[in-house]
Amino acid sequence: MLMPGYHLAPGGYSLRQLLDLQLRSTSRRPAISGIGLADVRNKCGVVNPGWKVAHPDDDRQVPQRPAYGGSRMQLEGKVALITGAGSGIGKAAALRLAEAGAKAAILSRSADELEKVADEIERNEGEALVLTADISQPEEMQRAVQKIIDRWGRLDIVFANAGINGVWAPIEELSPEEWNQTISINLSGTFYTIKYAVPYLKRQGGSVIVTSSVNGTRMFSNTGATAYSATKAAQVAITKMLALELAAEQVRVNVICPGAIESEIDENTERRHLEHVRPPVDFPEGKIPLTGGKSGTAEQVAELVLFLASDLSSHITGTEVWIDGAQSLLQG
Repeated sequence: MLMPGYHLAPGGYSLRQLLDLQLRSTSRRPAISGIGLADVRNKCGVVNPGWKVAHPDDDRQVPQRPAYGGSRMQLEGKVALITGAGSGIGKAAALRLAEAGAKAAILSRSADELEKVADEIERNEGEALVLTADISQPEEMQRAVQKIIDRWGRLDIVFANAGINGVWAPIEELSPEEWNQTISINLSGTFYTIKYAVPYLKRQGGSVIVTSSVNGTRMFSNTGATAYSATKAAQVAITKMLALELAAEQVRVNVICPGAIESEIDENTERRHLEHVRPPVDFPEGKIPLTGGKSGTAEQVAELVLFLASDLSSHITGTEVWIDGAQSLLQG
């Protein structure tokens, strides 16, 4: 129940915040009465979108704040492109952004994986658009972005997540073809993803989130990951350059740097003859200090992506965020 004299007006306070306001109030202590919070609670357990608390004694209204927690309405009306959305971090982010109200354009090279993700989004009353494309091919990425505009008429969020680990090998064994493949997908693919999305992001402002890594940014002890680490370092540089370039258009650009995360990308890494070039370093037991060695989850990374996609991070741009349980501080 709301404190006596308070009413609901357009805004965006969550159930928890309304209760906090009541508990903090020292000027009004009458018995609790009035409209019940249950009357305005939606199915997600938060106050209906577009409501805030005001008091009739004067014309003041509590400043509007974005909804927190599990509100579906956090990204209501926004459209998100997620690359590499068929599995791992990309899949988890697609599901989380859709849960928060975004229309999800999910992209990968495998239609079969994407259809399963789309079905899951739609079962939870979300909207999904399946896009099959190779991010290393500019024409395919340009067509994919156009399909989003044809379907929904806008683009607000880009999660440039797709990439490969490629081949990890001593420099003299790494072939030019293997080097070029990693550069083409991880670095050029990030460039094409953002390049063709930017004209539409500029229309109303938006958020770009790039998936980099601890490798090449704070960790350099994975000997042989030269091509991969080079692309990850370059993604951080791209982020910072574009954050400044696009700031006047209200387009924010940030980069996340995951450590060991439970996903399939590590299974697809080809490692060759590294035992002869890797320095003999013994790390303390439990290479991830925060969890005693346990890897993070794709869902944890998805929560970070949601934060950076939402207005909760409205003053953050050009920033890298490591999500690794302090792994890179220990193993750098």
